[in-house]
Amino acid sequence: MPDPDYYIGLPQWNHPAWHEHLFAGDDARPLASYAGSFNSVEGNTTFYGLPSADAVQRWKEETGPDFRFCFKFPSELSHQNGLHHSDADLLAFVRRLALLEDKLGMLWLQLPAAFGPAQLQQLAQFLMQLPAGFRYAVEVRHPAFFERGDADKQLTDLLAQAGVNRLAFDTRVLFGHPASDRVTREALKAKPKLPLRPVATAGNPMLRFIAPLDLQLADAALDYWAQRATKWIGEGRTPWLFFHTPDNARAPLLAQRFAEKMSGYRGFRPWPEPSQAQGGLF
Repeated sequence: MPDPDYYIGLPQWNHPAWHEHLFAGDDARPLASYAGSFNSVEGNTTFYGLPSADAVQRWKEETGPDFRFCFKFPSELSHQNGLHHSDADLLAFVRRLALLEDKLGMLWLQLPAAFGPAQLQQLAQFLMQLPAGFRYAVEVRHPAFFERGDADKQLTDLLAQAGVNRLAFDTRVLFGHPASDRVTREALKAKPKLPLRPVATAGNPMLRFIAPLDLQLADAALDYWAQRATKWIGEGRTPWLFFHTPDNARAPLLAQRFAEKMSGYRGFRPWPEPSQAQGGLF
């Protein structure tokens, strides 16, 4: 089976709102049910702690050969230590997730808003430490990296030279339609309000997209990303695209809307067709 044109997924593989109406299958094996519809997962849990070797092996066994995991670097590296003194923690993180072998898709680093242009040299040193043979992405949140000035260019050049992808987190539609319900208010507090910089610095541009609870409000932005993903694919790149909603209860439906837009482009293969036994969403 050839590689897919793009990878698509959600920020988690289990949610209490999904199984009754969205994912058929064995509720005791939510990852297997999820993998019946998606070929990747964003994987935020590693931000808070390293999974056991047994857990990683179980994840590997519960997914098909075409599934790929993405995982966030631990907060000790990115937020608590500011990328300083990171050798031992970095090695432990990569070694543990390397147990997934060819199912390890992307390792991504989220930097806090305080990590700005003055820290670019520290980022450069950290990127030089990264073991070869893996895909990496970096998400920044300091406003200077979005102003299309010197800091923006320096970051883009640094990532391109290192072969590391710049991650785009698109929150524009969420902030453009600030509803008053509880989960939306919480999301507005937690998510960054920043301009968009959809720059491909390596072969696997990565997107995190969050929509309001009313998914129709996201249609124009989904059209934009379908066009952008198509452009990247035409350049020989393989995009990784992850879809959020304020509480993620409707995130699978948001991803489905995007996949339907992409399916209009002839020849695109988002992921292998799930079998009926898997009970996939698509």
